[in-house]
Amino acid sequence: MTDGLPRPLPASPRVLEALSGVSGILVTPFDAADRPVPERLAPIIARAAEAGIGALTVNGNTSEFYGLTFNEARRMQAAVPELVAGRAVVVAGVGRSVAEAAELAAAAKADGCDAIMVHQPPDPFRAPRGVAAYVARVAEAAQGLPVVLYLRDDSGGADAIAALCAIPGVVGVKWATPNLMNLAAARRAHPHLAWICGLAEPWAPPMTALGARGFTSGVINVAPHLSMRVLRALRQGDMEEANAAIAGIEPFERLRAAEGNGANVSVVKAALALQGEDVGAARPPAAWPLPPSAIATLRDVLAAWPGA
Repeated sequence: MTDGLPRPLPASPRVLEALSGVSGILVTPFDAADRPVPERLAPIIARAAEAGIGALTVNGNTSEFYGLTFNEARRMQAAVPELVAGRAVVVAGVGRSVAEAAELAAAAKADGCDAIMVHQPPDPFRAPRGVAAYVARVAEAAQGLPVVLYLRDDSGGADAIAALCAIPGVVGVKWATPNLMNLAAARRAHPHLAWICGLAEPWAPPMTALGARGFTSGVINVAPHLSMRVLRALRQGDMEEANAAIAGIEPFERLRAAEGNGANVSVVKAALALQGEDVGAARPPAAWPLPPSAIATLRDVLAAWPGA
């Protein structure tokens, strides 16, 4: 708009409310033949919905998006909304080549998804204006679905972020860099957008203090009630309680950060296996299998967690 007023958000109150809560990133289950089996998400989704997780993302990074073929990502996107069955908002992660991202985005509404999340292109030679052109093409293909930007790199600067935020359809930004002052400046410049902590529970308190609302989480696959404890504390302004809740999650996150963060998905899948839920292996280049010492530590972490 040219009058200086915030642009209206093209998203339902339900979607916006969900984005201000916990955005759970679902794993992608594989069978023994390394084929995706989305139906194995049923108990994970049920547990998350019962705990109150408002948004569930398919084809996110915890979903091993870049380890999936296009057809596998398409299958997961088509299957998850039916499994969720309206119990949470479904966000579809889209990315890779602009043609593939646009094709996924174009199918998302018919698949039953409520919004799309555009992965930041990992191309080493991306230009800021090229990324804006990429997002604009994908957003147009989404046929009116709300668009969430996933920013893992803010090195393009304020002008590049402004160009992305101005793209029609963009309603929110998952801020996944530790540059807190840049987050604060971006939010001041674009207060009409939903700003979301994209670095999970440990970073939620400082980002909340700077105006972000809600956070992403991989822990929800295993123990969604722990994530909800953090959210409730933040909404009540009780930072002591939020930090106490995060302290219980921190050993799990420390395991996920091993091997250059290559154990991120592996630890989630190993924890599910220890709980008796078979979601298969984490695909290369993830760190799999976990070493025995990590499995032993993970057993202790899970045993120490309080029940729902």
